Amino acid sequence: MMIHPTALVDEGAQVGAGTRVWHWSHVSAGARIGAGCSFGQNVFVANDVVIGDNVKVQNNVSIYDAVTLEDDVFCGPSMVFTNVNNPRSHVSRKHEYRRTVVKKGASIGANATVVCGHVIGEYAFIGAGAVVTKDVPPYALMVGTPARRIGWMCQCGERVESTLGEHECAACGTRYQVTGNSCTPV
Repeated sequence: MMIHPTALVDEGAQVGAGTRVWHWSHVSAGARIGAGCSFGQNVFVANDVVIGDNVKVQNNVSIYDAVTLEDDVFCGPSMVFTNVNNPRSHVSRKHEYRRTVVKKGASIGANATVVCGHVIGEYAFIGAGAVVTKDVPPYALMVGTPARRIGWMCQCGERVESTLGEHECAACGTRYQVTGNSCTPV
């Protein structure tokens, strides 16, 4: 594990082997972080957060209570997680946190916002600046405000043909079956 001298990892945080915590980042005492992760500058990880192996979190990201990031998730610079739907500074809502789960291999682009209480499916790709307001199917390519599906993505990060039927990724050769609202490897 590598912790930059300006970073703070509270006693009690569980941080896996080979994880790197860079400049001015803070990992809270209750956080559980897997192996081989990387946290860029100015990252905050709250107490009730679970992070899998090989997760990459770019600069200026706060991962608040009730967020789970599975293995191989990518969080782009300055993307945002929320954990309460109707926050007010004068009303305590900690008992109302809504759990957000980002499944294995998903990528969230720079400046995207993930509204709490949703699941982002395996290998989904959230475009830069998108606002996620509902569950996202596996392999979906989501863009806009609110985010809408405009296609499908391969596990390797390339776009998959979005017409119905079986398609092969031009980049890696993985085959996918595309139906109306789903894309699955075959």
